[in-house]
Amino acid sequence: MNEAAVAPSKVSGHTILAFDFGARWIGVAVGDTETRLANPLGMFEAESGARRIAEVETLVREWRPERLLVGLPLAMDGGEHEMTRRARRFARQLESRFRLPVELADERFSSASAETTLRETGRGGRKHKHAVHALAAKIILQSYLDESPRR
Repeated sequence: MNEAAVAPSKVSGHTILAFDFGARWIGVAVGDTETRLANPLGMFEAESGARRIAEVETLVREWRPERLLVGLPLAMDGGEHEMTRRARRFARQLESRFRLPVELADERFSSASAETTLRETGRGGRKHKHAVHALAAKIILQSYLDESPRR
């Protein structure tokens, strides 16, 4: 996985791994219910189902999350399309394989928000295109942590 430099957390909260599901790449972020902060981890190629599961397995072993969060790509009107169905299938595979609770989160504006953030920090364009995936996962997870009641 193309990784950012974040070490596994030793805080007393519960770790959550979040995924920004895409056809070619899956962005990953990690957060904790104690600090209520999300951090981008990186991304990995999404084309092969076996590789996707192997990448997630490595992350689950390293981070030992309490739950997983998958961004659900919806149409602007809230309707579903092919990528929505693929993300739901990915979530079901994760739940079945890792026996962890998997939640879905509306991610309609996460990629656009990530692209805007990167442009504003001078990291937009083709050179930093792949950073969008990890940042989108962070945005999905941070929204989830911000909106969730304290556990």
